[in-house]
Amino acid sequence: MKYSLIIPVYNRPDEVDELLQSIALQTYKDMEVIVVEDGSSVTCADVVQKYAKHLDLKYFQKPNSGPGQSRNYGAERSQGEYLIVLDSDCVLPPTYLEEIEKELSANPCAAFGGPDRAHESFTPVQKAINYSMTSFFTTGGIRGGKKKMDKFYPRSFNMGIQATLYRQLDGFSDMRFGEDIDFSIRIFKSGASCRLFPKAWVWHKRRTDLKKFFKQVHNSGIARINLYKRHPESLKLVHLLPAVFTLGTACLLLLFLAGLFVTGTGAFAAYRAADAGTECITGPVTVMAFGGVLMLLSLVPLLLFSLIICIDSAMLNRSLKIGVLSVLASFIQLLGYGTGFIRAWWARCVMGRNEELQAFKKSFYK
Repeated sequence: MKYSLIIPVYNRPDEVDELLQSIALQTYKDMEVIVVEDGSSVTCADVVQKYAKHLDLKYFQKPNSGPGQSRNYGAERSQGEYLIVLDSDCVLPPTYLEEIEKELSANPCAAFGGPDRAHESFTPVQKAINYSMTSFFTTGGIRGGKKKMDKFYPRSFNMGIQATLYRQLDGFSDMRFGEDIDFSIRIFKSGASCRLFPKAWVWHKRRTDLKKFFKQVHNSGIARINLYKRHPESLKLVHLLPAVFTLGTACLLLLFLAGLFVTGTGAFAAYRAADAGTECITGPVTVMAFGGVLMLLSLVPLLLFSLIICIDSAMLNRSLKIGVLSVLASFIQLLGYGTGFIRAWWARCVMGRNEELQAFKKSFYK
């Protein structure tokens, strides 16, 4: 058997239904599908049964341990030459496996990954979140974009690897978050060949609301420091940018508040001067003007960034509404990741905590 598709799932039967339907429609058929129920209270057993006649399908239930260990559980029970790891919130185009087969036939490699896209049926919020996670202006294009600031690391929503190499590397680590990047780093360290397959993309729904999205990216920021502690060489300039953005935004907010205070002080002084019958209020007016300049200076960078995001996303998605939502999603993505990164840096690099930091552990998957 050529491919084993491994899908960990936690309380997402509707997502699994869509994913299995897309797998059943694949033009390339030499595969098995392994669904691992990770301690779900709402299982997808009925969904899996619906596709049992159409796919070589295996279904397992186990206590909750996180996606990484669930993938390992599925890998231990797989028979394919290559293991393909997918997230349950993905949908495959019909030629997904066919494109992988073409790439491996033309230029074999030990591991690979593909990019993700937003489907036309996705909600405006999902499309905005997809933009914020894939745009060069927000993530540096490191998730498979044509323009990128770092090499491509396969991620768990769309990752393939030779079964022999998977077992040689002992699969995914026990990290709760960032386990896919840790695995990709270990693949590169092993000296194995690893490539981006641009045409082997998936539709990726991601989180369905902005609150869950913030939790996701905040955990990702924390995970980056945990990864740094495991693999110091993995920290790159692009990973620092959300923290720089966060600190810069905080400074601009303080500048705005300072300008507001100065303007208010000048206005109060002008009011008192007028109340006292003083004709010359040049000083208070100057103070007010200076405060206004400070407020303007604090707003210009954020407004310019917002304008770039809005125009770029609106053009890509052909929707002004999605462009506006992308501004909000981009701020959440950068500030969420940045605050998580700073939080973990302070705890682990400044305060010297040895254990890996986590946040939203219980609620992240809900």
